[in-house]
Amino acid sequence: MTLVLPAYNEADRIGPALDELLGYLGGEGSGALPPLVRVLVVDDGSTDRTAHLVLDRPEASFPEDAPLRLELLRVPHGGKGAAVRAGMHAGTGDVLVFADADMATPPDQLPKLLAALADADVALGSRIQPDGSDMRASQPAYRRALGKAFHALASIWVVGPVKDTQCGFKGFRLATAREVFGRQVVTSIVFDVELIYLVRRLGFRTAIVPIRWEDRRGSRMRPRPGLALRVVWDLLRIPFLHRRVRP
Repeated sequence: MTLVLPAYNEADRIGPALDELLGYLGGEGSGALPPLVRVLVVDDGSTDRTAHLVLDRPEASFPEDAPLRLELLRVPHGGKGAAVRAGMHAGTGDVLVFADADMATPPDQLPKLLAALADADVALGSRIQPDGSDMRASQPAYRRALGKAFHALASIWVVGPVKDTQCGFKGFRLATAREVFGRQVVTSIVFDVELIYLVRRLGFRTAIVPIRWEDRRGSRMRPRPGLALRVVWDLLRIPFLHRRVRP
């Protein structure tokens, strides 16, 4: 299994996040996950010490055949979607997962995603719980309002019944990942929507997995007119980009 963590200028958060993740993978998670786990941090052209903090960790010096290994992939700054795509192309193992580098989704949620992939090609983490409660309630009010507006447009045009497109916790079987990410074009924050559109368009079996999540402050996403225009443009063009895609 490869776990892809896209990171851009995460020097303030990557250390504690890796402490949490690698502590779990080397401890209680070691029996609940595949025998070989590769953690791949994709440095999206960071200008701070993100890359150095990753490479300085002892896990980055483990041999390639170690049960747990930390690796760094440097790519030019191209946005979260581009970083995830690069990591998923470089991933190895039967299952590829990407997660937010701040560990907003705790690592103990990984077994849930992997269990779902036993019967599905794609597992989409969802912050909406079976009882209807939404883990995003802890977000600032403006983020919740923007999220609702975004989902209203995306659900009509692109993603259908998927209620939480932007949860940064998604898993793919290897062959499915190669197919979907090989077709990905969008690199802005809308890339999750494009992935879901492709998964549905190609007819892959999909599982929605309610997960535990908490809002971790420090995001560099700031609402501004240029970003809003990019989001609307990317949403509107997704069906046209893939109009020839068939199952």
